[in-house]
Amino acid sequence: MNLPLFIARRMRFDPLHKGNVSAQIIKIAKIAVALGISMILIAVATGKGLQKEIQKKTVAFNGHLLVAPFENSESWISVLPIANDPAIMEVIKNEEGVTHVQSVALKGGLLKANDQFEGIVMKGVSRDYQWYQLESFLVSGSFPKIGNKTSDEILLSQVIAKRLSVGVGDEVSAYFQNYQNQKLPNVRRFKVVGLFLSGFPDFDENFVLGDLRHIQRINKWKNNEIGGYEVFTTDFNKAISVSSSLYQKLPSDLDVIEINRQYATIFQWISLFDFNILIIIIVMIVVGVINMSTALLVLILERSSMIGLFKSLGVSNNMIQKIFLYNGIAIMSQGLIWGNLVGVLFFLSQKYLGWIRLDPETYYVNVAPVSLNFGDFIWLNLGFLVVSSLLLWIPSLIISNINPARVLRFR
Repeated sequence: MNLPLFIARRMRFDPLHKGNVSAQIIKIAKIAVALGISMILIAVATGKGLQKEIQKKTVAFNGHLLVAPFENSESWISVLPIANDPAIMEVIKNEEGVTHVQSVALKGGLLKANDQFEGIVMKGVSRDYQWYQLESFLVSGSFPKIGNKTSDEILLSQVIAKRLSVGVGDEVSAYFQNYQNQKLPNVRRFKVVGLFLSGFPDFDENFVLGDLRHIQRINKWKNNEIGGYEVFTTDFNKAISVSSSLYQKLPSDLDVIEINRQYATIFQWISLFDFNILIIIIVMIVVGVINMSTALLVLILERSSMIGLFKSLGVSNNMIQKIFLYNGIAIMSQGLIWGNLVGVLFFLSQKYLGWIRLDPETYYVNVAPVSLNFGDFIWLNLGFLVVSSLLLWIPSLIISNINPARVLRFR
């Protein structure tokens, strides 16, 4: 039988214990632990949720990787074309971790409607484009139909449509720079068949999606020339290893650009969430440990005569410390249960009800997203419990300084 654990259990269920001063201190400690773990769960869930949602949006519009000439790697515009070579496409598709490859080209221009002008970046796509990636962002209408003939249909952002006062079914004029005749721009007429809204200003204020063949004709490219390949991988974390492998296999004039390089500022910003979460975890553990240490010290001092009696009977300091540590862990575990309940309720209510709203201009989302898997949940609780339990050993050292002769003198 584990004697320290048995004595600790008897101490907790002692009726006289409930009327002591330590009982109130213990309640405060439980509340502190519950608040600590619930705040940690909320911070991790919202931080990871926001990171994943921003990653999801950037990937949906751009893929995990972009294969393009080096001249295009630092620009949104496709400066130079590359040949849509089946051999290159085969190398990319056969790379482990790659799920889809699609050819694209980008060109800057102006949209005009109702005497209003708006600067845009037209993204030309072909029949291999995965429109379903944008289904969650489609506000009204449908996606352009890219078939054998050049399509005049475009997908416009709701932000640009509002500025131009147009909607689904309306026609707009597009003006592109003419490199052969600088005085006369290339003009195209497009029909708006769908509106999207991602909540991502970089996309909503700039992008228009249409047929790649328009850009080929405007730029005087050949039918097999494109701006680059957008590559999708099985996982966001897989993109880095796929990028390194593809870079070694592809021709030397092609660069492989990860999505976090294309949008470096955004990804540097969301990487700060990890640091913020770490600070919250440390602060909450410190607060929990301080409250638990206070409760443990009060419990030790309140039971000083019992400690003196144990020592007089020859019980070692180590065994007595274990008794109070077991009590501390039990108290902490009760606080963890209530804190987990609050954290899980917050996670489920926010996930299914979305009652916390955010400013999309600042956070790129309308509703605060949450993400927390079972592994995160277990490790956060174990980490909190283990670290706090180890730190509780420090206040328990006061037991070694208790003199049996003094504490039993007036009993």
